[in-house]
Amino acid sequence: MIVLGFHTAGPACELAIVRDDEILREDRVAMLRGQDARLPGLTQELIANAGLTLEAIDRFAVTTGPGSFTGIRVGVAFARGLALATGKPCLGITTLEAALPAGQQGSAIVILPAQKRPPDITYWAQTFRSGTATDEACELTLQALTDRLTSHPHMVYGEAEALMAAMPHLTVHAATPTAARAAQLAHGLDPENRPARPTYARAPDAALPTASSDR
Repeated sequence: MIVLGFHTAGPACELAIVRDDEILREDRVAMLRGQDARLPGLTQELIANAGLTLEAIDRFAVTTGPGSFTGIRVGVAFARGLALATGKPCLGITTLEAALPAGQQGSAIVILPAQKRPPDITYWAQTFRSGTATDEACELTLQALTDRLTSHPHMVYGEAEALMAAMPHLTVHAATPTAARAAQLAHGLDPENRPARPTYARAPDAALPTASSDR
């Protein structure tokens, strides 16, 4: 099975083609915006460099967040568009799932920085048991995360500079999400249970108008 994966929820535009567990080609272009303009061309180049055609792709995978709001929407919309055009399934993989290394055993938590500036430091977080997610991705304050790890120790993966400062004896295994890992995961999942929908893990900042503000 050949899977084309996308990861645009972070500070880059990433693509990868995976056959079973083998990475055939991958590409990464650093960018915080403009993914919508670059994705079509990068996709064509990647497929051509792999010696394939779009019709040879069996399914698509895309990281759904949490992460960059605009990047998530661009990646999900593009991947779903390709799936619609080809009649192939498109699967959604959270950025935290796409960061967890293959073969992880036991209890683990993957964390990635959400808000980096004190005093409001927060992390995106998702827990796993032997590679399978046991909850939904969420946003945790630094204090909530330290409390959770103190009461329920886990192997920790991700990026955690502030957490390591708060818990100096904690071991954090470096891990980042990739398009290739998203594609590898999509190979063995049921598309019916993996719709490609954005995972924001944070309530909208905008508030509905109150009755008094409407007057």
